[in-house]
Amino acid sequence: MKSAGHFAEIILPLPVRGVFTYTVPEEMIPLVVPGKRVIVQFGARKMYTGLIRKLHNSDPAQQELKPLLEILDEIPLVNEYQMKFWEWMADYYMCTLGEVFKAALPSGLKLESESRVLPNEDFDALSLKKEHLELLFLTIRENPGLSIHELTKKTSRPALISDIRKLIDQDAIFLEEKMRNTLRVKKEKFISLSENLKDEKRLQNVLDELSPAPRQLELLTEIVNLSMDKKGRLSLKEVPLSEFMKAQSPSALKALLDKNILVKTERVVDADEMPDGKLIQPARLNPAQEAALGNIHKLFREKDVVLLHGVTSSGKTEVYIHLIQEMIDQGKEVLYLLPEIALSSQIINRLRKVFGDQVGIYHSRFSDAERVEVYRRTAGQKGQRYKVILGVRSAVFLPFSNLGLIIVDEEHENTYKQFDPAPRYNARDSSMVLAGIHGAKVLLGTATPSIESYANASSGKYGLVELSQRFNEVLMPEIRIADIRDARKRKSMKSVFTPVLIDSIFETVAAGKQVILFQNRRGFSSYIMDETCGWIPRCKQCDVSLTYHKFRNSLECHYCGYVRKVPAHCEECGSTRLTNKGFGTELVEDDINLIFPGIRVARLDLDTSRAANSYEKILESFGRQEIDILVGTQMLSKGLDFENVALVGILDADQMLNFPDFRAYERSYQLMAQVSGRAGRKDKQGKVIIQTLDPAISLIHYVRKNDYQAMFREQIMERQAFNYPPFVRMIRISLKHKDASLLQKAAGLLSDEMRIVFGRRVLGPQAPLVGRISSYYVLQIILKVEKKSSFERARKLLADIIREASGADIMSGVKIQPDVDPY
Repeated sequence: MKSAGHFAEIILPLPVRGVFTYTVPEEMIPLVVPGKRVIVQFGARKMYTGLIRKLHNSDPAQQELKPLLEILDEIPLVNEYQMKFWEWMADYYMCTLGEVFKAALPSGLKLESESRVLPNEDFDALSLKKEHLELLFLTIRENPGLSIHELTKKTSRPALISDIRKLIDQDAIFLEEKMRNTLRVKKEKFISLSENLKDEKRLQNVLDELSPAPRQLELLTEIVNLSMDKKGRLSLKEVPLSEFMKAQSPSALKALLDKNILVKTERVVDADEMPDGKLIQPARLNPAQEAALGNIHKLFREKDVVLLHGVTSSGKTEVYIHLIQEMIDQGKEVLYLLPEIALSSQIINRLRKVFGDQVGIYHSRFSDAERVEVYRRTAGQKGQRYKVILGVRSAVFLPFSNLGLIIVDEEHENTYKQFDPAPRYNARDSSMVLAGIHGAKVLLGTATPSIESYANASSGKYGLVELSQRFNEVLMPEIRIADIRDARKRKSMKSVFTPVLIDSIFETVAAGKQVILFQNRRGFSSYIMDETCGWIPRCKQCDVSLTYHKFRNSLECHYCGYVRKVPAHCEECGSTRLTNKGFGTELVEDDINLIFPGIRVARLDLDTSRAANSYEKILESFGRQEIDILVGTQMLSKGLDFENVALVGILDADQMLNFPDFRAYERSYQLMAQVSGRAGRKDKQGKVIIQTLDPAISLIHYVRKNDYQAMFREQIMERQAFNYPPFVRMIRISLKHKDASLLQKAAGLLSDEMRIVFGRRVLGPQAPLVGRISSYYVLQIILKVEKKSSFERARKLLADIIREASGADIMSGVKIQPDVDPY
């Protein structure tokens, strides 16, 4: 009988169903454990980092199996909690376990043959102790950007992935990344005593041995003194290198490091980290916050999920901080989810002042090496384990082992949903499953709950806690409606501004206060059109008009990135009567400068925040009151807190309301209420001007009265009447191909097969709002499953239908992408 563990089931980061079986060489049998990474060959030549899922001794009835080539980890990198979470996600969101694996781990932890590597130009090759690593580093420095496969050919080294991993671990090289707007982060070097010096006798022996080397002895003595805790006990805490090296010898430090007496580490230090290490206690709660906290405690005894519905500026964050402190005191971990990277800077400040370096930050603007470091510290494999993780949706994949609480701030935001690539998960919904696996609780927080969350709270599925007044009893902003149609009739509009908004801007800036102007469309104008024949420049690869960007003097597609120069004349009739249609944030900024000369104005949208740290710089400048008027898109609506903002202008409410989506009213309310909440947050009542062509629209009046319940009642009745969530669950199947007629036939075949099983629950196929993107035509089929039916069974039936239909000749080359809970 073969030894247990002779075969290993391996997850590979590929969109292929199932796991792959490999043999375990005899010498590896004692080392293989589920959750460890391994190097394997897949196919004829490709090498991948795989993950051990299971071990067994049942010889699979198949041809000769390939062996594991190398084990990469001493201890498992992925724990059993994560494995359960991954398996649930692959099943629920109808994707493969490999796709979840690819999304869950930072790139540096899953090397593959196609990975491209770049040298760290600041790295000293002489510090590499092994000659073959030094030679590999020099080869990479001379040939930057080669793939691992190309390097293998060049160096003729079969175990190259293992060596690449070692160089990454030493920060000698890094992987080329597709997202290049990474934050510039401050790094600092730290020194600590080696683990074996915790024993005081051993330490004394080392001090005695160093008596012939006075400089080394002096340096070690200083570090020992700096390593003492408040009670005079020796610790292994990390001491910043900058604290003691000015008066010390670098050669003495190198000698102590070489002797393994000291250990050097390097980690990210955020600019807002408390430099003197002094922490403050959580702020004292007011009576309303105390009551809310007490109600949350009470409801958590009965419910796993609680919705905290608090108006803007009601002090929800301070309630979160008290809950976090309670979790830390119990030895538990906390995951604090935010919808945007952008929100993190202000929240980091507040959390770091209370919890210091117990807080870790995880998001996609960090480089891959920094994400790997946060991953390892969360797992307790490197440095002090984080107690609190502040992150965007991908933070749900971190290796928590004792999770006690998940906070989902601004839970209504659609940026918690991942659209491409798979897994197409919703981090808010997934966090509830993650919490269930850990036996943790979930707190959803927002001023404008999603319809589904509020329906769940109203029905008793979730607990509900209300915070209905602003902190320090500051009044909610006064909201006025400005009639654009009436102003146009009177010919009193100035560009896109009504007279009431113009006057309010003048009064606000004259009083030394600040203004936010909200327009949820970037660019100068939506498109340009020839007034003679109606010609509109369109994208060559997408079925959409091109947006005019005046600053870059270009026409751009916001779907595929196609860019062209602005034409001098119509390409159909030769006319030069080209005119702008619609308006975006660029035009607003431009016209503010013309109407209000001398007033300091800035713009915050995707175009101005592409560069590293540009978003933070704009917000910091606004916070220092160096900007009078800030113009922006929905980035401005997400929980930002500026005490000097007295006026908010919403320039075009109708553009949001008329979007063809069943969530248009809900999201319009959320956007307008959230951006309105930026006004008058600290002392005097703020003011909001909403410009619209139709002041009679009920939703605008709900925003004006801050009447969420009225909006909810209207929308829930409409959803029930037309069979939309929360009364049904939805799956959207997108089919894509470059041949429109072939795609139509393929979509027809799939929808016919679906109707045989699901009947009238199937809608489509039909083209989405933009029916061709990046040269691929798109058709969509919607499946609605009523709540009383088994959603699990519906997903399995659908997966079987897709699998069977995919075998048809007409489906060759057609991309089929199921998206569960797509909106």
